[in-house]
Amino acid sequence: MDQNKIGEFIKKLRKDNQLTQREFALLFGVTYQAVSKWENGLNIPDIAILKEISDKFNVDINELLAGESKRKKNIRNYVIIGVSFLLIVGLFLVYQFTHNHDFTFKTVSSSCDDFNVLGSIAYNDNKTSIYISSINCLNMDEDKYSNISCVLYEQVDNTKTIISKSSYEGEEVTLNEYLQNVEFNIDDYDSTCAYYTEDSLTIELKGENADGKIITYEIPLVLNDCASSTSS
Repeated sequence: MDQNKIGEFIKKLRKDNQLTQREFALLFGVTYQAVSKWENGLNIPDIAILKEISDKFNVDINELLAGESKRKKNIRNYVIIGVSFLLIVGLFLVYQFTHNHDFTFKTVSSSCDDFNVLGSIAYNDNKTSIYISSINCLNMDEDKYSNISCVLYEQVDNTKTIISKSSYEGEEVTLNEYLQNVEFNIDDYDSTCAYYTEDSLTIELKGENADGKIITYEIPLVLNDCASSTSS
């Protein structure tokens, strides 16, 4: 994550909307000095303010974190993504949580070559919030399934805990058609361990077609460190 590029992007947003640093700061309840630090790449907005900027100026959060505009692409073109600018903030990060200074924040991706996952996780000793915004199948599986389930679970030692589940039953669809409408938004999850390891979270995707054929994918999730954030 390039703080200088993020700062330049925020500066362009401000100027495009004909706002001074002081006016921009008032919109988000910070000082103009904080805005100056953002624009000069010395700091980045905290998690809640990143979300507010995204909403206020109708900017995709991935564009904001990339520091540049990206044209929306069809889901089938995700296979060409080399490095995904991972989602840092989701609706699950409420103000109270983001201002708790002892939380750990990480972005979430997948180590599986067949899937691209975008998301984030924030946790401390008391709670965990997880937001998976996008899951895309990259292997061009064109088979259609009438019964599909997508389960996010945590496994510690031999204990497997289901965190959240999405399911579909109806007219046959491909996995990607189904996944377009799948996201996980979990707040205040009581985790079985205080600190997450690289391989403790997994997504299980299972599809069954009308002939009874079943396919199952295990998608291990990778937790990536990111720069700490502050608003002043």
